[in-house]
Amino acid sequence: MSYGIHINGRPFADEPRAGQCLRTYLRERGWFGVKKGCDAGDCGACTVHVDGEPVHSCLYPAVRADGRAVTTVEGLAGEDGELHPVQRKFLEAQGFQCGFCTAGYLMTTAALDEEQLTDLPRAFKGNICRCTGYRAIEDAVRGVRHTEEPDAGQAVGRNLGAPAGPQVVTGTARYTFDIDVPGLLHMKLLRSPHPHARILTIDTAAALRVPGVHLVLTHHDAPERLYSSARHEHPTEDPDDTRLLDDTVRYIGQRVAAVVAESEAAAEEGCRRIEVTYEQLPYVIDPEEAMAPGAPVIHDKGPEARIARPENNVVGEVHGETGSVEEGFAAADVVYEETFRTQRVQHASLETHGAVAWYEKGEDGGERLTVRSSTQTPFLTRRALCALFGLELKQVRVLAGRVGGGFGGKQEMIVEDIVALAVMRLRRPVKLEYTRPEQFYGATTRHPFTVHVRAGARTDGTLTALQLRVVANTGAYGNHGPAVMFHSVGESLAVYRAPHKKVDAFSVYTNCVPAGAFRGYGLGQVVFAVESVMDELARRTGVDPLVFRELNIIGPGEHMISPGGEEEDLEIASYGLDQCLQVVRQAIEEYGGGSGGRAPGGRSGDDVPDGRPGDDVPDGRSGDDVPEGWLVGHGTGMSMIATGPPGGHFADATVKLLQDGTYDIAVGTAEFGNGTTTVHKQITAGALSTTVDRIAIRQSDTDVVRHDTGAFASAGTVVAGKAVMKAADALAVQLREFAARHVGAAPGECRLTAEAVVCAGREVSLKELFQAARAAGRELSAAGHWGGSPRSVAFNAQWFRLAVDPGTGEIRILRSVHAADAGKVMNPMQCRGQVEGGVAQALGATLFENVRLDERGEVTTAALRRYRLPQFADVPRTEVHFMETSDAIGPLGAKSMSESPFNPVAPAFANALRDATGIRFTELPLTRDRVWLALHEAGRSRER
Repeated sequence: MSYGIHINGRPFADEPRAGQCLRTYLRERGWFGVKKGCDAGDCGACTVHVDGEPVHSCLYPAVRADGRAVTTVEGLAGEDGELHPVQRKFLEAQGFQCGFCTAGYLMTTAALDEEQLTDLPRAFKGNICRCTGYRAIEDAVRGVRHTEEPDAGQAVGRNLGAPAGPQVVTGTARYTFDIDVPGLLHMKLLRSPHPHARILTIDTAAALRVPGVHLVLTHHDAPERLYSSARHEHPTEDPDDTRLLDDTVRYIGQRVAAVVAESEAAAEEGCRRIEVTYEQLPYVIDPEEAMAPGAPVIHDKGPEARIARPENNVVGEVHGETGSVEEGFAAADVVYEETFRTQRVQHASLETHGAVAWYEKGEDGGERLTVRSSTQTPFLTRRALCALFGLELKQVRVLAGRVGGGFGGKQEMIVEDIVALAVMRLRRPVKLEYTRPEQFYGATTRHPFTVHVRAGARTDGTLTALQLRVVANTGAYGNHGPAVMFHSVGESLAVYRAPHKKVDAFSVYTNCVPAGAFRGYGLGQVVFAVESVMDELARRTGVDPLVFRELNIIGPGEHMISPGGEEEDLEIASYGLDQCLQVVRQAIEEYGGGSGGRAPGGRSGDDVPDGRPGDDVPDGRSGDDVPEGWLVGHGTGMSMIATGPPGGHFADATVKLLQDGTYDIAVGTAEFGNGTTTVHKQITAGALSTTVDRIAIRQSDTDVVRHDTGAFASAGTVVAGKAVMKAADALAVQLREFAARHVGAAPGECRLTAEAVVCAGREVSLKELFQAARAAGRELSAAGHWGGSPRSVAFNAQWFRLAVDPGTGEIRILRSVHAADAGKVMNPMQCRGQVEGGVAQALGATLFENVRLDERGEVTTAALRRYRLPQFADVPRTEVHFMETSDAIGPLGAKSMSESPFNPVAPAFANALRDATGIRFTELPLTRDRVWLALHEAGRSRER
């Protein structure tokens, strides 16, 4: 019997392979809008329609589609190209950020009936978004339009839609693996079953006999050179403790060998047939035990590896004191100390780590290695590959398509190196795409922290001393470990001006899955502890928590000092923390609590109702619907973060006039939902008095753009954006000067319009200007550079009102308010999305996300359904308010706002929980069972 299927109206007769899922069948035939996110039916990114019914195509056998009509996101639009109403709504509301989940949401939404539309939390149980916080998705479904089409030169400060929006909603945006590479081979990795072991023998003969297997790589094939998988502008920031394939494994899940074959199935079978003999070694999971005398040494390396104390498993440490904390505690009326613990959190970007590489001809005619990767750092990855394999920069090209989420996890080289080695050996294209389980045990996590805080204050609320002991578990490798530790005790302490401060901080190796860069870069963990202590001190001194903070926070123009030392290039170039706290005060006043005052001119970023249909508290404000017996409380947290990393973060940009009178931007930073592409076009449109549709942008390709450190440390707007601004401003001057000479006028008499330069009443089209420049042997083009220094700071404050059921531990968020000092907000719609996404991700880390390890360090939550990401029903609408500030350093007054919304969420929630229950919770996540148990124990204590 022949097989037949119609895909988007076209017939296909190719029979699927045995056991093949529909998603893979569709992607192999070029329908790349169907995304791979989990392989388990958890995320919904692969949703398609089969005979009009939505299904998760990763679970749907392709053979079952025989005789059926399948519609993917590419087939939603009409034959004339007219967008489906759902596609148009998502485009107008910008119901996406990275967009990797968007096709799934579109397909799910398009199949909803009127009854289902009234209960979106239930309707979207099968779909996950990691970026948006879900408000933008709901607005899209409800038909709320946010995007604008500003006039020429008026784009800055307006809700310009993402340039790639039409491609995202039609499924034609190309992510890492959305390409057809002829002759592609597939790689799979054999991973360690032991937390610490030495490889004695490794036999690959049986693996090489598997039909279709071309290559098996082991430590015998790997360069001896040590490096760090972390990517920074200055490689010496990270320890060189990693070998591409090592004869010593240091955690369960570390790669041991790589098999390259014609198919993934053959590669997997090859991995199963590799025979490895291990000598198991002592291991250590707890960082305190790892520092103790006699603990197993995880990295026995010399000083060239830049490990602080390898004999004690300390990869990095900082010790510092300003003033004398003992004098400060002696002067205090109240001293409070407590230990706080934060857990591992997975980035859980829906596009997993992966790369595909091949050889192609370079401009000089020679062969060149090309690596297409889901990375935040194309240029730094190219540099690392060249150093590892002894290649020149011109011999390697690294590019990123659209990246499906990052959150810091892709500021790492953990797939590109092994793929490049295979391509160099085989001279064939090779692909490695992590599975969802591999993302949990083979990538990186947030650093677990233990933070002991001791703080003192007078009865008038004045801080006298603040002391921290911080231990960060960096796992088996030190990628980002020292830098995360240093950053964690920086702005978290510098925002308070206690005269006496002391820090002892350690980043410690253990035989666990490595930790890495994660949104907030260590601040979220320490801010949870510090802000909880500030709240407790306020209660114990009898001072209102907001007043307590106002008494002690750093003010405009003050030096930011932490025991780690003052960072000379960091300054307060605009100040909105006072306004942030006033927004919180106003929210509290609406319930008749707190002290007086009003928010001075805060701009609300939310023009829709706060609640969601079906919520117990529909408008998000009234506590009248709280069930009887529930406990109600509110709490605040705040934070400060530097807009960029220390030591320089570099960006180069070029803006030029094209032959057709439009413009081209070339800038290196990657786009993964952070919105930098949109902002860069807005900046350029403003400088050149044009419209954004007349500007093209090239990015994330080491071949076509100049150097960029990478899309991390919230630098896309404040660093790359400033480089773009400098280039655009310089080109505007060039255009006016050239046009003035062309018509014989003074440059001051010339002004730019969307399509021309008007000089002394004469209009010279940009096309004519291009031709005149070409005839004169000139290119109208300008370059801009920014080195990321000096740096400013951004401020955020979060406030929650919540209710707790003492009988079950259930928590309901009644209201969520976030105040953000982002300087000049370049795109309110987009910036609000960054805040909402940060709050949602932080709520996940606060309430339930936890990468659990067993007693051997093995990850036991290596699936989305076991890990528990926030879903639509879990995330309340957050009221977002932007402060009225303009930064003296950032481009056009802008500051960063990608990482910072995450940081104050956990302490605000814990402080609200303390207000409701009287219990100080010191360990994350605040799971329902943990809350119930604490309430139960408190009740038993009162009975005794």
